[in-house]
Amino acid sequence: MSVATYTKTGGKSTTPVKLDKNVFGVEVDNHQLLKSAYLAHLANGRDNLARTKRRGEVQGGGSKPWRQKGTGRARVGSSRNPVWRGGGVAFGPSGQENYSQKINQKAKHAALRQALTFATNENRIKIVETFDCPEGKIKPTVNLLNKIEAKGNILIIVLAKDKLVERSTRNLPYVKAIQANYLTVFDILNADTIVISKKALAAITAWLLGKPIQENVS
Repeated sequence: MSVATYTKTGGKSTTPVKLDKNVFGVEVDNHQLLKSAYLAHLANGRDNLARTKRRGEVQGGGSKPWRQKGTGRARVGSSRNPVWRGGGVAFGPSGQENYSQKINQKAKHAALRQALTFATNENRIKIVETFDCPEGKIKPTVNLLNKIEAKGNILIIVLAKDKLVERSTRNLPYVKAIQANYLTVFDILNADTIVISKKALAAITAWLLGKPIQENVS
């Protein structure tokens, strides 16, 4: 299968790029795998900030509210017990919970191939010969995206994300630039348009097929 290719200035290239069917044209028969990879990405990026105090950590409550016997009321050892207002929390988060989820490499690659197949079938992938940012300015990036008709949330995939690429994309709220070997199912499924450079395309194909990545691919 082949897709339209654009030059670095946004013009249409005369030679379309062929996508490897083993990466961009696989059979999507396991939607649960895609969901697991998507949720694992969210879980592994979760900050564990929630924390509640146990009854021993709440200030006060050092003495018994009333004596043990003779009052006709139930015995109480501390006013900071979880049953009382202002007391500690019995089973709240401690801040030590581990929310990370593991997904093995074979399943991760299979999920990436399925996500890329979805994007290909929906015509969300656009190939550019190269993504150059010689001065790290935003205007050339905006002009390129407008010329190739990239819309919505845009994911730009490059072989190596340097400081110039970062500067030329970071202030565009609808654009995210990533390095090819950091590609995730989350990024693919959330992007309306995926712009891939030729070098990044070769790196992704080799990576997901288990082949060595050639740095000098044009």
